[in-house]
Amino acid sequence: MTRFAMDTQQIGENFRRLLAGKAIGRPLVWLWGAVPSFAVQNAGFPAETAYNDPEKSFRAQVRTIEMFAEDGIPRMAVGGASDVTWAFGGEIKWPTGEFDMAPIATRHPVNSEAEAMAIEMPSDVATAGPLPLYLQMARLQHENNLPVFPFITSPIEGARSLCGPEFLMRWMFKKPELAHRMLRLSTDYSVAVVRHFARKFPPDDMLIYVAAPTASNNMISPKLFETFVLPYQTELHQKTLDAGVRHIYCHICGEQNKNLPMWKEIPMGDPGIVSFGHEVDLSDAVAAFGDRCIITGNIEPAVIHLGSPREIYRLAREALEKGSKAPRGYILMPGCGIPPNVPPYNLFMLKKAQVDFQGHRGRVFTPDTL
Repeated sequence: MTRFAMDTQQIGENFRRLLAGKAIGRPLVWLWGAVPSFAVQNAGFPAETAYNDPEKSFRAQVRTIEMFAEDGIPRMAVGGASDVTWAFGGEIKWPTGEFDMAPIATRHPVNSEAEAMAIEMPSDVATAGPLPLYLQMARLQHENNLPVFPFITSPIEGARSLCGPEFLMRWMFKKPELAHRMLRLSTDYSVAVVRHFARKFPPDDMLIYVAAPTASNNMISPKLFETFVLPYQTELHQKTLDAGVRHIYCHICGEQNKNLPMWKEIPMGDPGIVSFGHEVDLSDAVAAFGDRCIITGNIEPAVIHLGSPREIYRLAREALEKGSKAPRGYILMPGCGIPPNVPPYNLFMLKKAQVDFQGHRGRVFTPDTL
């Protein structure tokens, strides 16, 4: 595989030290979270490259990390959980429009109760849907001395990717056995994917990325979370750790404040990494998870996209003040995926805030100082 000119070991150095519990002396900053479509567009490639061309995506992210002097590591873009749609025989569409951010399902694998009962696991997860692309990115990460960082679909996202959110939500109330079947298949699939990666690459030099926006309280109640999310998410995380993976990066996406006590019950690794959207205050995140997890987030993507540099800088400084109190460390980053056409200077405000925070801890900044 290709080795690129930049020292990729240097790229991942601070992140490895953070995972190892070593002192770094400053918060880290990741500029595009787990949706590197900004990086590939910044390097001159179309946004869909982040999802379907691992080598170009890797190269673009290396260049963009170097350009902004940020602390991220190249990683495969998450597919809006369309991964499971594709892997189980559904159809997806790549992002091609100006405002498209992720692949979308154009036909779900399950479109009726009969299909829900008939569908089975893919015969070979290594060749199912996006897995060949994910494995290619993992090889690039491993051969360039970076942690292997695969995307693993969380059970709730896999379930809604099998049948669509409308069927899933309806079945939770009217046909819970069908909802549980979707969740069972999704969990089994993701566990099989984790185990495949752990056989192919050293699991102790790996972390997995999972996200759960459908678990937010904008979508389901805490009671439904307890019934349909908690047991399957716990199983996936525990079996991931049992496979030898030491760190789980979990994006607790959206309005999840009422679910936080249950998220606290789910193992994340030592340390785990938990990220949050702007809906969850970072002080609450630190209080709930700071003793065992690195905290990341939570600048609102819409503000990064459409707000003024001063506003972004102010939010980043407020996040740094709160996040820097996390005992296991803090990473400043967007609270979710950002569009590929974010103004670069707006994104740079996160890096500027991090540098200024480190250099002037005792100084109070206002937007007028910019």
